[in-house]
Amino acid sequence: MNIFQSIVLAIIEGITEFLPISSTGHMIIASSVMGIANDDFTKTFIVAIQFGAILSVLVLYFKRFFQTINFYFKLLAGFIPAVVLGLIFNDYIDALLGNVLVVGYSLLLGGVFLIFLEDLLKHKEKNDSTDDITYTNAFIIGLFQCLAMIPGVSRSASTIIGGMSQNLSRKTAAEFSFFLALPTMFSATVLKVYKFYKSMNEKGISFSGNEKMLLIVGNIVAFAVAIIAIKAFIKYLTKHGFKAFGYYRIIMGLIIMIIYILDYDI
Repeated sequence: MNIFQSIVLAIIEGITEFLPISSTGHMIIASSVMGIANDDFTKTFIVAIQFGAILSVLVLYFKRFFQTINFYFKLLAGFIPAVVLGLIFNDYIDALLGNVLVVGYSLLLGGVFLIFLEDLLKHKEKNDSTDDITYTNAFIIGLFQCLAMIPGVSRSASTIIGGMSQNLSRKTAAEFSFFLALPTMFSATVLKVYKFYKSMNEKGISFSGNEKMLLIVGNIVAFAVAIIAIKAFIKYLTKHGFKAFGYYRIIMGLIIMIIYILDYDI
């Protein structure tokens, strides 16, 4: 991986992490097109730069993290399902990360669901906030989050859908999805980097100076881009809903599947 490739992946991460279109799916596709998808460092990089993206949530919602202790217990309730299932299925999840066809199917099916989401849930917008979320709501949203272990599903999409299934407004569901990203993505990042570092130690090698630089640059770029993306997403989502994202996912999913069927090397 070179500096240009790291910046491209970081921009994709920053734009897509908090949108319901799957950041991991897009980075798998991009890394495949650039010919670096099967490199162990690339797989670690894709997860590690999520750290930069989640820092944008801390900056944008800084005051929200000075709430009552209940706020953190609710995040814990939403985080627990991902911890349990993540530990159980970790190896299987890693195997799926390189499967482009799985990404295509996930994008396509998820897109169809997003188009009809609000009709299916009989959803009505209301004035609420993350303070109105109960522990049960948080846990159920956490269960929905586990669907994002399948590449292409989108952590943002699954948690927002989970929130709306609990009768939360689009904005509140999205904001709780952002907050829940912090413990979830931070843990995934630490675990992935640790595993990569451990495997290198077993081989008697360590992160090269270039790899460390790529990780730093990637996180900085992802952080800056994610701040812009979150602001734009909340504004658009509140006014227009999910249909545009659904159509986008369908188009991307079909393109991937057609390319795969034609045996184009991605």
